Amino acid sequence: MKRKTKMIHGGIVGDPQTGAVSVPIYQVSTYKQDGVGNHKGFEYSRTGNPTRHALEVLIKDLEEGYAGFAFASGMAAITSIMMLFNSGDHVVLTDDVYGGTYRVMNKILNRLGIESTFVDTTNLDEVKKAVQTNTKAIYIETPTNPLLKVTDIKEISAYAKEQQLLTIVDNTFSTPYWQTPITLGADIVLHSATKYIGGHSDVVAGLVVVNSEKLAEDIHFIQNSTGGVLGPQDSWLLMRGMKTLGLRMEATEKNTKEIVHFLNEHPEVEKIYYPGLESHQGHEIAKKQASGFGGMISFDVGSEEKADQVLNKVKYFTLAESLGAVESLISIPAKMTHASIPKERRHDLGITDGLIRISVGIEDVEDLIYDLKQALN
Repeated sequence: MKRKTKMIHGGIVGDPQTGAVSVPIYQVSTYKQDGVGNHKGFEYSRTGNPTRHALEVLIKDLEEGYAGFAFASGMAAITSIMMLFNSGDHVVLTDDVYGGTYRVMNKILNRLGIESTFVDTTNLDEVKKAVQTNTKAIYIETPTNPLLKVTDIKEISAYAKEQQLLTIVDNTFSTPYWQTPITLGADIVLHSATKYIGGHSDVVAGLVVVNSEKLAEDIHFIQNSTGGVLGPQDSWLLMRGMKTLGLRMEATEKNTKEIVHFLNEHPEVEKIYYPGLESHQGHEIAKKQASGFGGMISFDVGSEEKADQVLNKVKYFTLAESLGAVESLISIPAKMTHASIPKERRHDLGITDGLIRISVGIEDVEDLIYDLKQALN
């Protein structure tokens, strides 16, 4: 199947019992058994729910993996993956990760003895230097949040296999419509499905796809044991959103390219971060491993004061956390999504107080450009 067709016809389609075209919402906690252990595949909805199962099969198909899992949030998904490791284990992570990922590694999981080192994973030599005898995995976010740095998934995965390490990829920004890391050698792929996969700012969710039976057994055990599962209503909303994922990603990218061109010409914009620009450091790798550049742009206007002025004047860009929705969103990472990262570290990475991040939606692009123009002027 082609990608757009797979969004509609992948996974479990409809309901064979009633002929319903849409998978029903099984709002149920427990299931009747004909005898002890003699059930119809479901016994308790923490362990498995038919609506959630349909979503998990669909994301497995889209990411071309072995099995999928749906969690109550992106952070629940990340935390569950990290529970694969033991006290004393070590993980190498991309330096420019989402602030919540940095926070859970350095404020929560470190207390449980899981060690982490953050490096520029676009540089394989830096990754090699960071690997220790107790390293168990390399975790990459590509493109990154908010600087859109691009890591070569194939290169990292090949090195990880040589060292008998897992490769974990946060694929939130690209989605399986543009990029499928498992086909490039990754072992685990995760999404904050709150973002593009849901796409309508009405659900909080996380998704995980693994490439082997062993990892599937381990993640299911963790999911069932810790209980951070996605409910049936939200599972259904995600499946509904995924049907239009291809259309939304294409519309978003079309708008984004025009906005990038506008920002590139504007005198108040000092620097632009977007993988679709030929001048972007990771442009060639992005072209090689993904079929699209996405709808996220970060640009620097030089100061916190100027950034605040822009945010106060925009009308169509909504000042809000999150990204990947049909409506265009705007934020200042240093004050919002990455506020949990110490200021000195933010500045070392290039996350300045004048950096603005926009998530381009599917409105008419002329309105979006007008909005940015009047705000920047």
